[in-house]
Amino acid sequence: MYTLIKIDEINNLGAIRIRIRSLIASMNNRCNEKLVDGGNYQIEKIKFTKEMKKDYTILVPQMAPIHFELLEAALKSSGYKVKVLKECSMNTVETGLKHVNNDACYPSILTTGQLIEALQSGEYDINKTALIISQTGGGCRATNYIGFIRKALKDAGFEKVPVISFNFAGLEKNPGFKITLSLFEKLIKSAIYGDLLQTVLHKNRAYEVNKGETDKLYEKWINKCKELACKTSKKEFNKSLYEIVEDFEKIELNTSNVKPKVGIVGEILIKYHPFGNNYTEELLEKEGAEVVMPELMGFVKYMIKNTSITSKLLKTSKIKGNIYEMVLNFVNKIEQDYSKALLNSKKGYLKSCDINKLSKQVQDILSTGNQTGEGWLLTAEMIEFIEEGVSNIVCLQPFACLPNHIVGKGVIKTIRSKYKDANIAAVDYDPGASSTNQVNRIKLLMTVAKDNLQLRENELKAIKKENEGYSLNKNSIKEKGNIKK
Repeated sequence: MYTLIKIDEINNLGAIRIRIRSLIASMNNRCNEKLVDGGNYQIEKIKFTKEMKKDYTILVPQMAPIHFELLEAALKSSGYKVKVLKECSMNTVETGLKHVNNDACYPSILTTGQLIEALQSGEYDINKTALIISQTGGGCRATNYIGFIRKALKDAGFEKVPVISFNFAGLEKNPGFKITLSLFEKLIKSAIYGDLLQTVLHKNRAYEVNKGETDKLYEKWINKCKELACKTSKKEFNKSLYEIVEDFEKIELNTSNVKPKVGIVGEILIKYHPFGNNYTEELLEKEGAEVVMPELMGFVKYMIKNTSITSKLLKTSKIKGNIYEMVLNFVNKIEQDYSKALLNSKKGYLKSCDINKLSKQVQDILSTGNQTGEGWLLTAEMIEFIEEGVSNIVCLQPFACLPNHIVGKGVIKTIRSKYKDANIAAVDYDPGASSTNQVNRIKLLMTVAKDNLQLRENELKAIKKENEGYSLNKNSIKEKGNIKK
C-alpha cells in the first residue's frame, strides 16, 4: 500500500495531512480485513474459454462509431456474440470515476465506466457476459486498460466476468477468442470501409445542396458494407470501393462558398469518440468547417511500421523487422484500390495515408523513436494535413496525457516555424474540464481559419484583376509592353 503526495512551492499542508490520515485509516482497515478473511488482494484472470464462445455476449466499449459498427459485424460473422456499447452519458463518467483513480486519463475513465455501467444495468446475464479491450503492447492506454478494468470489476463485484485481450503481440491468450486469417481479413476490410465512408461523409455533408442527402446515402452504404466486409472476394471488395465513391459522386455540391478545412488529430479514442471529445465534429460543422479525419488504418500501419523502426534504432532482430515490412506491404496492397478510388474522384478527397512517406517527413521535427501512445504518428498526421492543404488543425488530448503533450502540444511551435500557415489549437479533455473553454478554443481557431481563408480569396481576386487582359500570346504581351506581368 502507498500514497502519493504532490509537493510544490504553493503546496497546502492541509491536503498532505488528509492524505496521510487516509493512508493510516486504510492501513487499519487492511489489518482488520486480514483478521476476517485473510486479506486477498490478488486479481484473478478469468479466461474466455472455447465453451464460452457459444453463449457469452462480448461487450465492446465505444471508440470510433463508424468503424466499430463495421467491426462489430465482422466479429459477429466469425461466430462471436458481440455488442458495441454505443451510448455514453455523465453517468458513464461518474461510474468510471468511482472505479478508476481520477489521476488516470479520461479515455480510461470513459472506457471502464461504459463497461461497469453496462454490467450494472441488468440488461446482461453476468454469468454469460465477457468484456474485450485492445492491447498494442506499448505504453499507455492501449496496453494498460486491461489492468484498470480487472480491478474495477473486482471492486464492483464482477470479478468472475472474463476480460478478453484483443492483441497481435501475444500478451494474453484466451482459448475461446482467436484472431484467424479469415477474421483478420474481415477486420482490415471493415477498417478500410470505415475510412472511406468517413472521408466521403464529411466532404459531401459540408457542401451538399440537398440537406440530409449525404447522411441518407451513408446509411445505405454502411448497412451494405457490413455484409460486404464479411462475404466478398478480393475482386468484389475492390469493385465496391469504386462503387461507393461513384455513388457519392452523384451528390450535388455547392462549392461557391469555400469552407475552411479543419483536421482533427490527437489521442485515438478522444479524436474519434463523439462524447469523449464533446461532439467536436458536430461543433466544427456548425461553425462552417469541412471536417477532415485521419484514417484508422493509418494507426494500424503505424503499429506495424514501429516494429521495423525499432529493429533499426535499437539494433534488434532484423528478421522480425523484415517480416513486419512484408506485413505492411501486404496491407498496402489491400488498400491499393481504396487509394485509386479516392484519386478518381473530382471532389478533392484527401489521399490515403502513406506511412513510409510520413515516417520520413516527421523526422525533421522529432524522432520516430517516440512510440508511446500515438507517438510520432500524431505529429506526422499534422504534417500530412498541412502538406495536403488542411492548415487548420484541432489537437484533442486527454488532460495530463504525457505522450500527447510531447508529440502533440509539444511540437506545435516547431510546426508553426516550418509551416507559416499552420493554425493549430490544442484542446484538453477531462471529467472536470470546462466544456465552455473547449468550445471557445475551437471557435477561436475557426475565427482565425475564416480570416485566413478570406485573406487568401482577396489575394487571388487581386491577382486575377491585375492580370485581366493579359494572355500567353506573344503579340499581346509585346503590345502590353510588360513581359514580367
